[in-house]
Amino acid sequence: MLAKILIDNQSKNELACEWGLAVYLEYEGHKLLLDTGTTGAFVKNAKSMGVDLEEVEYGILSHAHYDHSDGMTSFFEKNSKAKFYLRRGAGENCYGRRWIFYKYIGIARGVLDSYRDRIVYVDGRFGLFPGVYLLPHTTPGLEQIGKRAGLYVKQGKRRVPDSFVHEQSLIFDTKEGLVIFNSCSHGGADNIIREVSEAFPGKSICALVGGLHLYRSAEEEVRTLARRVLETGIKRVITGHCTGERAFRLLKEELGDVVQGLYTGMEFTIG
Repeated sequence: MLAKILIDNQSKNELACEWGLAVYLEYEGHKLLLDTGTTGAFVKNAKSMGVDLEEVEYGILSHAHYDHSDGMTSFFEKNSKAKFYLRRGAGENCYGRRWIFYKYIGIARGVLDSYRDRIVYVDGRFGLFPGVYLLPHTTPGLEQIGKRAGLYVKQGKRRVPDSFVHEQSLIFDTKEGLVIFNSCSHGGADNIIREVSEAFPGKSICALVGGLHLYRSAEEEVRTLARRVLETGIKRVITGHCTGERAFRLLKEELGDVVQGLYTGMEFTIG
């Protein structure tokens, strides 16, 4: 399978970068788009990278935060046919908390209604087509991670810690093993790897690709997570976006060649 990073926080060339993520994928003749970044900048980058967004057959939203969803309108304007697949728990209701203040960090209000004919909500383990799956979190107690990270969702008139029911992993079954794309891994990279292992017994996991949401994490927290990830036996971790440069250096110290960095314009084949 082929992956092209259409936008990430970093760029090593003339392509635009921003706090966000968008990934173009090709698998068994099919073309997919995972996330759309914060703006429509990924559209121009796609053209520069030889990607025709009009040919994308499947769009996937990893979770309901603005830095992955706010380019959806730009995608719908370029592509008239592809459905966008969201987890059933995704809504326009996500907030970040600092001290006593809440800031809206969700999908741009009105988008889900305006493009309701292009959006598909999925439950449980969902097969897009043979060899490609969407998987929700199954680990209990993830709202504790949400609370520590200052991430909340609005339920009625209350804001409660996010349990990430709106987050999903995109999984490819390849000859080398399963490849997991999870754009922010809010639920914990080690939890995600375990969830996938339990959902696909007997299958080895080749790689995890995406952000790890460690840019605010303490050093020991990063090192502890790295050791837990290493214990899973995973062969590759390709990460960027919300991982953060400091955390990436710590991961490199713990994981060595297992870990590799993402950047706008990066292309790689895997599996």
